[in-house]
Amino acid sequence: MIKRTDGFTVIELLVVVLVLGTAGLLFFMQKGNIQIAAHDQQRKTAINAMYYSLEEVFYKTNSYYPTTINQTNLPSVEPALFTDPTGIKLGEPESNYRYEPVNCTDNKCKSYTLRTTLENEADFIKESKNQ
Repeated sequence: MIKRTDGFTVIELLVVVLVLGTAGLLFFMQKGNIQIAAHDQQRKTAINAMYYSLEEVFYKTNSYYPTTINQTNLPSVEPALFTDPTGIKLGEPESNYRYEPVNCTDNKCKSYTLRTTLENEADFIKESKNQ
């Protein structure tokens, strides 16, 4: 007589379910870390864009820094970059982006600090070249 077996054993099915469950758990644990890293990179990109626009465009044209920054006085910056990943615009309370002008008289400042709060690292800070 020929003994015929079709299908999988219970142990084989349990091993497959265990492997898939572990892979799914690892995926969802890493997904959060990947999203946090992406938000941090988005914040750094925005601060760098504002910084280079202030230094290479605004300061070279005006020989001073503004008291506030926005789409009007930094037109070379993509407007979406003034809004942080949580949806709050620069200058509003609770925004991750902060522009801190220094030594200002008559709406003209001698220097500034740009900063953002990162989730996985220390604050990302850019200071003016000209003090």
